[in-house]
Amino acid sequence: MTLWRGKHPLILASQSRARQTLLANAGINFEAVAAEIDERAVQQGSGLSAPGEIAALLAREKALSVSARLSGRFVVGADQTLALGKRLFSKPAGRAQAAEQLRALAGRSHELHSAVAVARDRKILFADATIARMTMRRLGEAEIDAYLDAAGEAVTSSVGAYQLEGLGVHLFERIEGDHFTILGLPLLQLLAFLRSERLLGV
Repeated sequence: MTLWRGKHPLILASQSRARQTLLANAGINFEAVAAEIDERAVQQGSGLSAPGEIAALLAREKALSVSARLSGRFVVGADQTLALGKRLFSKPAGRAQAAEQLRALAGRSHELHSAVAVARDRKILFADATIARMTMRRLGEAEIDAYLDAAGEAVTSSVGAYQLEGLGVHLFERIEGDHFTILGLPLLQLLAFLRSERLLGV
């Protein structure tokens, strides 16, 4: 059952399965449309280095990119960065890089910065960002190999080589932050905005 009250479905400028699942589970009628932007080029051209600012910029640019192609529609853009101190991580290119990321994160705390933006007619109407602090347990080489064997290709689809909603949960000893931030979409903040626009039934 949908709680969406908009004339047209919400647009999610993302192909992320986790973000799509969050919206679907929240009873929101939406369509997923890929944002056609070069994220690394946007990041490098911005000169930004703070992980939260980078996530916020990319969320806005994704929303604006799709909004430019779909007039009158509410478009949600989202992005997430992983920071270990001053080091920013990207999605691993393969198993070897995934293992390297896990070695770097094991036994330490890192931060996930998740940002969301809503645009309509090439104008940002709403933006917010949240942080989760993740502490990974100490991992030996045998444990890393066992995890990579079990997780398979999924490790290359997420920064940090883990998906907390799946086998990645085995890697952690402590988590500070909400579930939605970890999955890459500040959902409570987004829902509050949509409610303020009378787009939700509750």
